Amino acid sequence: MPRPGTETLGLAAGAGAARPAPASARLEDPDADLVRRVGRGDLVAVRALTARKLPRLTSLAARMLGDFAEAEDVAQESLIRAWRQAPVWRFGEARFDTWLHRVAVNLCRDRLRRRRPGGADDLDALVDPGPAPDRGLEARDVGDRVAAAMATLPPRQREAVVLCHYQDLGNIEAAVALGISVEALESLLSRGRRALRAALSDLVR
Repeated sequence: MPRPGTETLGLAAGAGAARPAPASARLEDPDADLVRRVGRGDLVAVRALTARKLPRLTSLAARMLGDFAEAEDVAQESLIRAWRQAPVWRFGEARFDTWLHRVAVNLCRDRLRRRRPGGADDLDALVDPGPAPDRGLEARDVGDRVAAAMATLPPRQREAVVLCHYQDLGNIEAAVALGISVEALESLLSRGRRALRAALSDLVR
């Protein structure tokens, strides 16, 4: 039986790839009203959209970069770009959240490229934004193990796993955010989850 902290990754034997979002979910944009209001300069909407998106973007960047301070910078820069895009956003072509995730992923990639060789996979620097301290030593140990295993994945596999299993994007949304086909995304997910299952085999039996 999987240990607490590994269920999100779907590492149990026989678990399949992340499921695509229902068609009805893909046809609607839950952020549309806020984005329109942000585009008109509504400060209340700006605060509301910030409260909705900032924690998710920070979590995404922290898992990709392993540095919480850098993750906060990425999240804030992503939102700045969102405010600039809101007045000209073309509704119906893509979900705003999917575009915002793509912006954050690209900013993370830029920072990883600027790091010195080996810096991107520095396990000692990895910050796990998962279990909180009050969940106990065992939960923290599992969280550290998962975070370290995630850090060893090739960047594209890590991106796919983070978007689908931590950010809860459907396969289609995650593929759009990464700029790849759904088939390529599913391949990345399969390889990434296989590597994680091997690294965490003692936790998922």
